[in-house]
Amino acid sequence: MACTVREDEGKERFMQHGFFDDREQSQTETGPKGTVLRVPVVTTAPLGVLDYRWDNEMPPPEPGLIVEVPLGGRKVRGVIWHKASDQSGKKVSDAKLKSIEKLYDVPPLSEELLKLVAWVAAYTLSPLGSVLKMCLPVQAALEEGPSQTGVCWTADCAPPARMTHARQAVLDAAADGRVRTVPELAKTASVSDAVVRGLMKCRALQTTTIAADSPYGQPDISRHGPELSQEQTIAAEAIKNAVFTGGFAPFLLDGITGSGKTEVYFEGLAEALKTGGAQVLVLVPEIALTSQWLDRFHHRFGVRPVVWHSDVGQAERRRAWRQIATGEARVVVGARSALFLPFRHLAFITVDEEHDPSYKQEEGVLYHGRDMAVVRAKYAECPIVLASATPSMESLVNANSGRYVCLKLRERHGQAVLPDIHTIDMRKHPPAAGSWLSPKLKEAIDKRLFRHEQTMLFLNRRGYAPLTLCRTCGHRIECPNCSAWLVEHRFKHKLECHHCGHEIPVPEACPQCDTADSLVACGPGVERLFEEVNRDFPSARIGVMTSDTMESPTETATMVHQIAEGRLDIIIGTQIVTKGYHFPNLTLVGVIDADLGLRGGDLRAGERTYQQLEQVAGRAGRADKPGEVLLQSYEPDHPVITALANNDGEHLMRLEGEAREKLHMPPFGRLAALILSGPNQRTVMEQGRLLAVSAPASGSVQVYGPAPAPMARVRGNFRMRMLLHAHKGEPVQVIIRDWFGRTKMLPEVKVKVDIDPYSFM
Repeated sequence: MACTVREDEGKERFMQHGFFDDREQSQTETGPKGTVLRVPVVTTAPLGVLDYRWDNEMPPPEPGLIVEVPLGGRKVRGVIWHKASDQSGKKVSDAKLKSIEKLYDVPPLSEELLKLVAWVAAYTLSPLGSVLKMCLPVQAALEEGPSQTGVCWTADCAPPARMTHARQAVLDAAADGRVRTVPELAKTASVSDAVVRGLMKCRALQTTTIAADSPYGQPDISRHGPELSQEQTIAAEAIKNAVFTGGFAPFLLDGITGSGKTEVYFEGLAEALKTGGAQVLVLVPEIALTSQWLDRFHHRFGVRPVVWHSDVGQAERRRAWRQIATGEARVVVGARSALFLPFRHLAFITVDEEHDPSYKQEEGVLYHGRDMAVVRAKYAECPIVLASATPSMESLVNANSGRYVCLKLRERHGQAVLPDIHTIDMRKHPPAAGSWLSPKLKEAIDKRLFRHEQTMLFLNRRGYAPLTLCRTCGHRIECPNCSAWLVEHRFKHKLECHHCGHEIPVPEACPQCDTADSLVACGPGVERLFEEVNRDFPSARIGVMTSDTMESPTETATMVHQIAEGRLDIIIGTQIVTKGYHFPNLTLVGVIDADLGLRGGDLRAGERTYQQLEQVAGRAGRADKPGEVLLQSYEPDHPVITALANNDGEHLMRLEGEAREKLHMPPFGRLAALILSGPNQRTVMEQGRLLAVSAPASGSVQVYGPAPAPMARVRGNFRMRMLLHAHKGEPVQVIIRDWFGRTKMLPEVKVKVDIDPYSFM
């Protein structure tokens, strides 16, 4: 294998766990100058930099070129990492080097993107290859795509022997020399395809082969958006000036729900597109849920942007990747993975709903999309806007310290005003037995139905019930692979694990004692809430919005249009209903369990609960009708609930910040989580013991654990967790590298490091 030989077994184990120090670049061995050109390549395998041979007859390679190389008996994709060399060195001899076998005919990855890959790998303690793989997700994009016949007019074309009005119309349309498909030219000339084909037959038009992937439409920046308020204008001008000037400039756009943040950053987007070839990236938390955003973009710019997310088909992903790489695709909206697309000239970035926890990647390379977007903007030397009605603590601290420019919007757009928020004390106003809606909330729903207005009921719990137990023996039905109960999904007639996907039909008898009809559902999910609402309001038109009922972007868009057009009276949903939707006739939001997110020891529980409930409250009263929000709570005096009721999130976040600062907790300190997992519980515990024995210890660095993870078993693997807590400024990555370097790593145990963890499960 043509990689640099490691010097000892310890580094081999270190590399297998993903912590190889990629700064140790491969070196070249002495040989006659000009005989062998050694090329450093990073492949999509979880490794560092490897050396390969490049024939002298070929042009010298440049960094960023995408290649195919042999590795371990297979062929893998890779990227030339830095300039090739024929200088002297040591390690692998020229004779043992394997050759680069293929150079893909696509533009090279930019220096800016290569810097981002290296930075993310170093920050997250991930192999370079694992990060690079996120830049090359579509193998088909590297190959020549399908082709089709194109036609055009050139000076060599002979006029037809017989001219007609239809033929003249075609020739007039083709006179610009542009290559078009037959249907496209026929449509331009307002004739049938047969007329075009007749001209092709008599050689009055020239045929050629063109790519089957049609180019994306170009945004029309001459179109004007809605008239902005004074607040919006000030914010928009600041962003536009930064885009015009160029250079890295981070903004926090802190605007209440309904204040028109989208229209503000659209102004910056339009300014960026005035420069020929400039490209724009807009990150959104969950692209499948942004149908209204796409409609607004189309209305503003006359075309739809390029969409990038995991549900996009392979053919469309190939088309998008290639046209982004060539610079033809000007505006891309996508989920966090769009951050690693091969833009040629990235001039502006927006991270919409920057507070959303969906930006945190919890599998593979563990990174936060918002934070990495700021890094990419710095390398691209372009402005970036982080937009939210409920900014994250990290962004608020950066704004308060002057690292970000803070732009505030404190008025709702147009005639809309913020909704009134009231708390329902469930200790004083409990629901009837077997119900989850308080009498006060039911009364408010009745009023909306009478006035033909809409209600949204929020409960962040999927399925029918989170627990199924036996009334006879007390048995709880658990997942065989995970430390979790199976959740009943009555719509699908199944019990399902939300962690590994294991599912079974709902049993007719208890699996433990075999007693028939003894199983009972405990606790409410949205499906159970639907059952209650359907019973209490039989004439209402009711819809349910969850990730189980909205399985594709098309289904989501259909539901959103139904709500916006007033075809539903009551909408029941989980967190997906909080994603910035605008429903003009929705005037009541009812939160079924406002205390749900406050339970447990999550560092960000209070912040996250406030953000989620403030977002869902913001769906009410967004047009000319006043809105109302009712929070059902058993802890109405909790600071989060009080802040919501008093519309005083700034005070809550200030108290939260002061508490974290005293304890040196993020963003005033550093956390890194170690997740140990494996099929053998004893081996996992032993790996935890070995790490604990060699753990770093100082006044500013503490290590807690190992301890069983709250989710102690997932997908058949036992899990333990350790937590490194350090004061701000401590080189956490260096500390962990050193720690792992002096610890024996057991091959049966996977150790995953999560820098800046958001999940503590």
